[in-house]
Amino acid sequence: METLEQLRDRLLAAVPGAEVSVVSNSSPSAQHSLLVGSAHARAIAQFLRDDPALKLDQCSNVTGVDWPEKEIVETTKITMPDPAGGAPKTIEQKTKRIQPGCLEVVYHLYSIALRHGPVVLRVRTGNRTDRVTIPSLMPVWRSCDFQEREVFDLFGVVFEGHPDLRRILMWPEFKDHPMRRDYVEPDDYEWEPTPHGAVLEKAKAHYPAPPAPEPAVSAAKAEGLKS
Repeated sequence: METLEQLRDRLLAAVPGAEVSVVSNSSPSAQHSLLVGSAHARAIAQFLRDDPALKLDQCSNVTGVDWPEKEIVETTKITMPDPAGGAPKTIEQKTKRIQPGCLEVVYHLYSIALRHGPVVLRVRTGNRTDRVTIPSLMPVWRSCDFQEREVFDLFGVVFEGHPDLRRILMWPEFKDHPMRRDYVEPDDYEWEPTPHGAVLEKAKAHYPAPPAPEPAVSAAKAEGLKS
C-alpha cells in the first residue's frame, strides 16, 4: 500500500479544500496517522472506502482522546553582538504560548477486500466546550454506530448525522463525560448499598445530620415533672 505522504497528496487532489496532514508517531509502534479537517471528513472517508487501490471497507475501532489546553515553551537562539567588540554571543530566548484544547476521534481502517491496513484517521473538534461537533462517519462505515455513541457518551463529542446519538454506557440523566481529563468524580455515593472504606468517608458528607441530643435533666427536676 502507498505511504501516508502519498495518500495525503491523493486526498488533497481528490477532495478540493480538504485539510490533511501526516501525524508521526515516535513510539515503538510507529503507527503514523492522517489528521483531517472535520469539514471534509466524510468526503475523505468515502474516498478511502471507494478508491479501487485502497478499498478501506472496514472500520475496526473508534476511540476518543481528550487534549486539554496546555502551555508550550519554545526556545529560540539569538546571536547578540558583544558591546566590547568581542565575539558575538548566542543566547537562548524562551517564549510561552497557550495551545488550545480539543477533543479527537481516532478511526482505524482496514481493507478486507485487499488485506491491508490499518490506516489511522484523526478528526478534531474546534475546542472542548462549544465547538465539539464533527461529522459522523457511520454513513460510510456501519461499524461506527455504537463506537461513536461511546465517544459521545464518555468524551462529549457530538456526531452530526448519527441517526441514534444517545448515551450507551451511562444513564440518560448522567452529567459530564467520565473520560475527560478534567472530570471530577462525584463524592455522592448514595447509590452504593454498602459503602465502606474511602467510599464510606465520602458518603458520610451526604448523610442526614443526627438529631441534637436532648438537654440533661437533673434527678430532682425529673421527679418533680412526674408528680
